[in-house]
Amino acid sequence: MLLTLTTTHRPATELGYLLAKNPAHTQSFSLSFGAAHVFYPEATEERCTAALLLDVDPVALVRGRAPGEPGTLAQYVNDRPYVASSFLSVAIAQVFGSALGGKCRDRPELAEAPLPLSATLEALPCRGGEALLRRLFEPLGYDVAAERLPLDEAFPEWGQSAYLRVTLRRTCRLRELLTHLYVLVPVLDDKKHYYVGDAEVENLLAKGEGWLADHPEREAIALRYLKHHRPLFRAALARLVADDDASPEESEDDKAAPEDRAEARMSLDEARRSAVVAALRRVGARSVLDLGCGEGKLLRRLLEERAIERVAGADVSLRSLEIARERLRLDDLPEKQRRRVQLFQASVTYRDARFSGYDAVTLVEVIEHVDPSRLGALTRNVFEHARPRVVLVTTPNAEYNVRFEGLPRGALRHGDHRFEWTRAELHAFCAKVAGAHGYAVEHLPIGPEDPALGAPTQMAVFTRAGAEASQAGVPS
Repeated sequence: MLLTLTTTHRPATELGYLLAKNPAHTQSFSLSFGAAHVFYPEATEERCTAALLLDVDPVALVRGRAPGEPGTLAQYVNDRPYVASSFLSVAIAQVFGSALGGKCRDRPELAEAPLPLSATLEALPCRGGEALLRRLFEPLGYDVAAERLPLDEAFPEWGQSAYLRVTLRRTCRLRELLTHLYVLVPVLDDKKHYYVGDAEVENLLAKGEGWLADHPEREAIALRYLKHHRPLFRAALARLVADDDASPEESEDDKAAPEDRAEARMSLDEARRSAVVAALRRVGARSVLDLGCGEGKLLRRLLEERAIERVAGADVSLRSLEIARERLRLDDLPEKQRRRVQLFQASVTYRDARFSGYDAVTLVEVIEHVDPSRLGALTRNVFEHARPRVVLVTTPNAEYNVRFEGLPRGALRHGDHRFEWTRAELHAFCAKVAGAHGYAVEHLPIGPEDPALGAPTQMAVFTRAGAEASQAGVPS
């Protein structure tokens, strides 16, 4: 069983500090099921690769079983010594424990630095096929390369095996890569060699912190990780969605209070929706996906537009989607109207096939809630993978904040905002995105304009190159 980790960060040999393993030495570690060996096939300033080789002892796997106990032969004769599985997760935790925990004694700043990394698993069982492999890793931002292995290279007529040689590439912190491997390799194998109990629920939640709750395949991950033990699965899922249930009504009200007070007098919330609907009319959109739809206020306006045949809303919060469903009275709509609408849970920072197939995608007061380090994932998901004809983005104009009474100087309008951009900053961001993905972009104000400060809200209208759209102005 072989895992290799490679970086082209310069100097690349600093990978040794992160793993706490000297590239100049080969090290071996005793494990309950065999031994682990760490060595470096290459270690230069330009490129460094660390290899983790597991030597699984099939005798150790059955040591302690009673004579004649069922399953003993299957424990001796199996693929466990050769393919990536939960044994690899145990080895990562024991051999690369400090890196998995995000610690680096000699270079602590390295542990927090995003590095160009790749991981190769020479033989990975994928019970669910390459499609499941991609659904697990691509939403996390990985480039995935997979090659199905033959049963026997000497006998090609025997066909292909159930195993893949997989390479995952991403620029991220090493602990993120190791954590994703730790959780998802056993999920793909859909087997575990050890007992799964309540402690594994805690382990899954701890290792999944910051990414699992938003993952589009979180239910499948939890179910497989916990060996299809339904009570444990239900307990884990309840914990994962707990934050969603609390956010829209309680904590969000508290966070949004400064923004609500500041914007209420000029009815910016309604002005934004009116501007977005007008822009959608102008471009002739017949299908619209509202990403980060919240409680469905824009969706309700879109359903009033007869020219729009299909409307969808996606949000990471299940509770917000429930409120949107109630606001739209979906259960009471006639069947023809009901078929126009779709609501689903998703995160804008994770790739999702459901984002595709719409004329227009709207991101209304969404991007400022995303960590700057994840904006690249958002733009790839929307502009590269979903690739609608039109994308509408609205976001606060930070320059205008001084006009809001009661908003302290330098403060953000909303407690959950990660940033607020000036007009120049938004223009620079949009120009980069448009140039990278083949879109033209137009900037429009929303709300009362100040001669020096601009409007309180700024809107960017992206039109894909070659797509027809009127150049008439959008009323604000």
